[in-house]
Amino acid sequence: MSSSAPVSSGRADGPLLSPWAHVARVAAALAAGMGVGRFVYTPILPLMHAQAGLSTDAGAHLATANYVGYLIGALAGTLSPALVRSRATLRGALVLLICTLAAMPATHSTELWLTLRLSAGAASALIFVVAVDSLLGHLRDHPPHLPGWGFGGVGAGIALSGLLVLALRPVADWRTAWWASATLAVVLAAASWNLRPEVPAATASSAPVSAAHLSEAPTPTVDRRFAALFVSYTLEGVGYIVAGTFLVAAIAQGSPGWIGGGAWVLVGLAAVPSSALWARLGRRWSRPGLLLVALVIQAVGIALPALVGGVAAALVSALLFGATFIGVSTLALATGAQLRFPRSVALLTAGYSVGQILGPLAVAPLLRHGYRPALLLAALVVLAAAVAAAVLRAGFPHHAVAVRHSVPEQARRTAPTDAGR
Repeated sequence: MSSSAPVSSGRADGPLLSPWAHVARVAAALAAGMGVGRFVYTPILPLMHAQAGLSTDAGAHLATANYVGYLIGALAGTLSPALVRSRATLRGALVLLICTLAAMPATHSTELWLTLRLSAGAASALIFVVAVDSLLGHLRDHPPHLPGWGFGGVGAGIALSGLLVLALRPVADWRTAWWASATLAVVLAAASWNLRPEVPAATASSAPVSAAHLSEAPTPTVDRRFAALFVSYTLEGVGYIVAGTFLVAAIAQGSPGWIGGGAWVLVGLAAVPSSALWARLGRRWSRPGLLLVALVIQAVGIALPALVGGVAAALVSALLFGATFIGVSTLALATGAQLRFPRSVALLTAGYSVGQILGPLAVAPLLRHGYRPALLLAALVVLAAAVAAAVLRAGFPHHAVAVRHSVPEQARRTAPTDAGR
């Protein structure tokens, strides 16, 4: 089927949308919810340290609050499927997110900042689950690279918000940066406002792709393979989020101010095509092997600015990190579905979310000595995740390696069977 052929929204109350138009709306939602709502904090953090009196410990706690909120929002979407299928949920979460961004400059209270970042995290998670459920559900009959480009909206949001903060640095303060990010989120929310999270009528042949469907696969004999994957993905959550939170501040400590912001823009640009690229590679090579490679590359990228100074090292670090952090998620979730372990997506997402909460807390004592020790610890944690991926690769069944399906394709094959159970 051609990827450019129009496809029905699945409802009689709306116009036909091409797959790429649907991808664009999902990408805009993910850019707002994740790229801006979640990750704009990274380039603004150095400004808050310098201008708002935010301590390094408090900066870590604000990051943790956001990740706790994300876990809460993700659990809400998992426990109440109706939320995932509600346009009101998407729109309400977008409005809440914009309000939290605009309210950050209104106070100097760390307690209020914690509440705002907690709320932003919950809103980001709800936007994510609604957008992704819509993406995979509506494009279930299309090539797997299309959902990959939808996930690229996260990178696009990172790049746009990074460019915005970079442009404002010479002429404005941290307050303006937050207000500008709220304005950017308004624009992206408008672009995604008519996204249809509703799914087609539930039938055996049209059941949407979701964590629930993926988790209802036949129960296999429990072995160490999924345990290795779970450990690897949880450790990745710990390690990647340290870089995702503190990379700009770490680079800015030893480089001209624009380098940190420029590196973050490069992270976003590298992330835009990464999910589609890793999904394509996963059709040709073993996913556990690719996961191992991606984690090693990411560990190198995280450690580089802590070991080598200068502009070149900062930019290479940003490129390696941006090219892998979304790809690792793509590969890990696809591998879990491929193993057909019960509730694999839900379990992996929970472990990843807990890892993100623990990451900033684990490195908080190191931040008193600067960001380099924190980045080195994060790189070691990601290397430990790579070791777990190597264990998974060694025990991965040959017949599973031969399966060349992405998460959406695997789910398309299992969903009709599961729906009839």
